[in-house]
Amino acid sequence: MSVRQSTPRWAVGVGLACAALVVAGCSSATESSGSGSDEPGKDTPAVGFITVGPKDDFGYNQAVYEGSQAVEDAFPDLEVMLAENVPEDDSAATTMQRMIDDGAKLIFATSYGHLDAALKVAEENPDVVVVQQGNTITTDIPENSGTYFGTVYEPMYLAGIAAGAATESDKLGYVYAFPIPQTIANINAFERGAQSVNPDVETITVSTSSWCDPGKQQAAAESLLAEGVDVLTQHQDCTSTVIQAAEKAGAMTVGYHADASELAPEGWLTGAVWDWGPVYTDIVQTVVDGDFVGSGYNDNFRVGYKTGTNPFVLAPYGPGVSEETIAAIEDAQAWLGTEEGSPFAGPVLDQDGEVEIEEGVIPTYAENDAMDFFVQGVVGNLAQ
Repeated sequence: MSVRQSTPRWAVGVGLACAALVVAGCSSATESSGSGSDEPGKDTPAVGFITVGPKDDFGYNQAVYEGSQAVEDAFPDLEVMLAENVPEDDSAATTMQRMIDDGAKLIFATSYGHLDAALKVAEENPDVVVVQQGNTITTDIPENSGTYFGTVYEPMYLAGIAAGAATESDKLGYVYAFPIPQTIANINAFERGAQSVNPDVETITVSTSSWCDPGKQQAAAESLLAEGVDVLTQHQDCTSTVIQAAEKAGAMTVGYHADASELAPEGWLTGAVWDWGPVYTDIVQTVVDGDFVGSGYNDNFRVGYKTGTNPFVLAPYGPGVSEETIAAIEDAQAWLGTEEGSPFAGPVLDQDGEVEIEEGVIPTYAENDAMDFFVQGVVGNLAQ
């Protein structure tokens, strides 16, 4: 079977997904679920991906789309389904169920807030594997589910080195969505990377309370630039607004999620970006082979420089990154892969100067995934 080229009835994003709640008449859990096989997803004819935004956002969702294309290339006999602009609410469950009704036995729910819907769909379809990207299951993990992610703060630490070496004002700007542990760890790692080469540097933060709101992103970027920031970075799903604002102002930028260097030919330093292809294809192979239950993906799977090939990598360097800085980044990356290496190797102080991680302590990946404080050098209020 070749990959279907026509647009299936579920691949419509939020509009039809919401309408489906009223008019679609989706199959019930009893009708759609299988016999509860011990090998959920085995020999699936189709794989489904849902994204919270568009596939061409120069960011998070574009990286997911590119990863789904890698799955198409690796598994030409599988149908690969994609639904864009699926919000983090009940319509996510509806969209996933429609994919299952159309034959998918493996679903990738790729936004942080898709977890509840993913677990609901997994419970109602025990013969289907539903994996979620970026969040963490804190209860017992079902046999047909799990989460996966990279250690996103490691490349952000390296990108912070590039920013700390390049800044002339000693002021870096960080536009982020929500104060969840993932973004907090990223901001902290970026500042600590910058501090490793420039102890006077600070990172000023602004929250947009949205994964993708270009108007809020523009306002945040302008406010940071007005404070004298000369390097901007972000944790947003869509990234072009902040990058273009920096380029227009003659500031430098560090990208996030996807390589957007074409938007900032002068100011691009580097970026921390996703290379999802190898992870996605390995998950698919594991499921198709009937080996998902008890695998590393049937868990809260995380991979970083210490444990494997991190799917979160550095983008190419721009003209403002010196050979000396590149050497420092390469040395730091090698260190992060050692037992002693971590962006949060103690001592780590919070904004108030209180010790959060004692000297000599190397926190685990799981501990970093629960981070709830800003480090010294970060400017901003977590309560916003």
